[in-house]
Amino acid sequence: MRARTLLALSAGLPLLLTGCGGSSSAKVSSNGSPSSSEDTSKVLVVLADDLKLQTVDNIVPVIRTKAASGAAQQALDKVSAALSESDLIDLNKAVDIDRHTSEAAAASFVKDKGLDSGVSGGSGKLVVGAANFSESITLANVYADALKAAGFDTSVKTLDSREVYEPALEKGDLDVFPEYVGTLTEFLNKKANGANAKAKASNDLDATLAALKALAGPRGLTVYTPAAADDKNAFAVTKKFATDNSLTTLSDLKKVTTPLVLGGPAECPTRPFCEVGLEKTYGLKFSQFKSLDAGGPLTKAALKDGTIQVGLVFSSDGSLGTL
Repeated sequence: MRARTLLALSAGLPLLLTGCGGSSSAKVSSNGSPSSSEDTSKVLVVLADDLKLQTVDNIVPVIRTKAASGAAQQALDKVSAALSESDLIDLNKAVDIDRHTSEAAAASFVKDKGLDSGVSGGSGKLVVGAANFSESITLANVYADALKAAGFDTSVKTLDSREVYEPALEKGDLDVFPEYVGTLTEFLNKKANGANAKAKASNDLDATLAALKALAGPRGLTVYTPAAADDKNAFAVTKKFATDNSLTTLSDLKKVTTPLVLGGPAECPTRPFCEVGLEKTYGLKFSQFKSLDAGGPLTKAALKDGTIQVGLVFSSDGSLGTL
């Protein structure tokens, strides 16, 4: 939701690190995998999306068209060109595991990638928006720093859900936002064409990007070049739960005979890439939904203490283990 987050409407932050979470009490090795001495009831793993529920969700700069300029596009496209999947994971690890601030992690990334030079001509104020999870806040600061280096007077403003910050972007309360291609496409699709509109986001990045641009333009929004970094919604269980029930994929959850409680952000029960998608695509039934957060500390804690069995996370979350 993203979800990411739109969560479909997310997101992803590639589960991996995607900034959506707090630190884990478990020890994590240098490659992000848990050490062998760990309690597997405290290690979280992602179940493979074997039926391809999730769509592409590459990080993409979205700017209010009235605020768009050549300098802004150059600066933001330069960020996209530099942002790989491994970079996104590293940024999230720096904040969520190593406990650096989003501002510090962003500043280091901008300097290391040479995003603090090479673009000029920017002027005026730009407010960069962020959703209230760490990946989004870190990316917003990367955008702000790169735009500042190009000559803009930038600030970062954090808001809550997409239902709040997307209208703020249209109204001009925000100027720029680090978004997710598939998630934003479906959000705007439903907003324009109704809750039952046929999906326009898919596993095809070019087609999804074209659909997003067509939906964003009439709302006064311009979409720049997406990054290679992709942060999809994903669903985690504890490694112990996976082992005990022989789980490796989301389809495997259908063979679990005990009641399953799903946890995630408040909007999950209405999102096609969250509970709705799990029910329609995988035929899963949950005994209860717990409103927590988008892949953050509440969801991770609830998984570890058994309050929920399945939780929404993001594929770029570096605190996750491997099956």
